[in-house]
Amino acid sequence: MNLIEEDLRLYEKEANGELKAEVTFSPVSDSVWALDHTYVNPAYRGQGLAQQLVEAAVAKARREGKQIIPSCSYAKAQFERVPEYADIWYHISK
Repeated sequence: MNLIEEDLRLYEKEANGELKAEVTFSPVSDSVWALDHTYVNPAYRGQGLAQQLVEAAVAKARREGKQIIPSCSYAKAQFERVPEYADIWYHISK
């Protein structure tokens, strides 16, 4: 995957400029992001791209010293499945 990295977005486009896949974040605080959107173009679904997006988002957060609240349903499911994300998962106290 050849992701383009912006401040609060990672994405890939097709050669024709159409969006292939993206993940976006929203700042919650100086040290926490909400991973709020994961999208894969229907033509590319089932190829593991969404998982790669979440992995890339986690790597970016680690590099930048952030924690993540997985607020989109796909990201939340990935965080629940992958124990290696525990260190980066910000849990809201009740």
